[in-house]
Amino acid sequence: MLTYSKSNLFHSTQLDVTAYLNSFSSMNRYVASGTAWYGPGQTMINSEKKGLRLNLNTPFQLFSIPTEVTYGLDLLKDVTYQDLTDGRVYIPKMNMVNFAPYAQVKADLIENLIFKAGLRYENATVKVNDYNTIATGPNGEGSILVSGGNIPYKATMFNAGLRYTKYDYFNPFVSFSQAFAINELGRILRRAKENTIGNLETDPIITNNYEAGFSSRFSIFNISASYYISTSDLGVNLVDVGGFLMPQREPEEVKGYEVTLDAQLSQKLSVGGSYAYVEGKAKMDDGSKIYLNGSRIAPPKATGFLSYKPNQQLNLQLFWIHTGARDRFALNDKGKYNNSEGPISNIDLFNLSGNYNLNKNWKIGFGIENIFNTSYYPTVSQYRALDAEYVKGSGTVTSLNLHYQF
Repeated sequence: MLTYSKSNLFHSTQLDVTAYLNSFSSMNRYVASGTAWYGPGQTMINSEKKGLRLNLNTPFQLFSIPTEVTYGLDLLKDVTYQDLTDGRVYIPKMNMVNFAPYAQVKADLIENLIFKAGLRYENATVKVNDYNTIATGPNGEGSILVSGGNIPYKATMFNAGLRYTKYDYFNPFVSFSQAFAINELGRILRRAKENTIGNLETDPIITNNYEAGFSSRFSIFNISASYYISTSDLGVNLVDVGGFLMPQREPEEVKGYEVTLDAQLSQKLSVGGSYAYVEGKAKMDDGSKIYLNGSRIAPPKATGFLSYKPNQQLNLQLFWIHTGARDRFALNDKGKYNNSEGPISNIDLFNLSGNYNLNKNWKIGFGIENIFNTSYYPTVSQYRALDAEYVKGSGTVTSLNLHYQF
């Protein structure tokens, strides 16, 4: 990543230009008999992103109202594909170019009342060459030729919000935002049943997000809370089809809330915690609603911490992480859970970390993860409901490190 910044460009405008390159390859596990392809195999995801962001910020007075506008342009070229290591194409190369101008305004309408609003125009094109879907049987059985082409994506996103900041003990806010995503395109392409790209359901996901909440500071306490609703007329509900997940384009609604609280009990001791809950459903053609599975919705989560700093040299922190239960789905006609519909049980883990400053140059740090050596299955192992991924989490792990500052 390379960044260039310049202040006072014109009318006190701040300029930031960032160019970046992100390239990675990720090898998945080997399977002796695949469910999505014929025979054994191992896939590798390859992705290369090149981008440029031009961002400017200009302050000004609008009818004596202090105002500033942030505006600019995002350019992105993203090439991603997934092949088996034996050369078979699992997900064809997706070559995307995205051109996205944006503008965001912030204004102090009256004293302590802050207004924000913005627009972003997404203009993306994904190019896919002709390809064959991967065979599911011998001699190319199940493979079809798909004629490639360009998949255009165009959408204008809007956001707006208000926050009142006069009182420390109550800072309320409300906001609305829209989000744009090209989601699960790889899944759609690799399991195509049509012979041309244009006949596939590749429409983007556009979500409307509504949020309200507040933050407060009084005495030794800090508290914040928010409630949000996210809706989409055309979501991506991942359902089990033959043992693997496939997207169904249905309307969706997700609701959730989050609360955080911390207290400075003394100069040496502070405590705090948080709780987050989210749930979501998709609406089917017949009007019925079904829960979104574990690949989309996380179970409730609570955290807590205790921080103790008896002097300038020593700092200790104890963390508690709780993952709640979620059991929304029934067994299928084979007496098993569908992919990503497994029930999730409670998990409670405790971690300890600390550091000790020996002098101005040397510092010792240590950590203990899963202090009580709790035996548990991670959330993903539980909800996936697949034997190959039902693997226990790590036991107690300790670390000790030494820092030297020049």
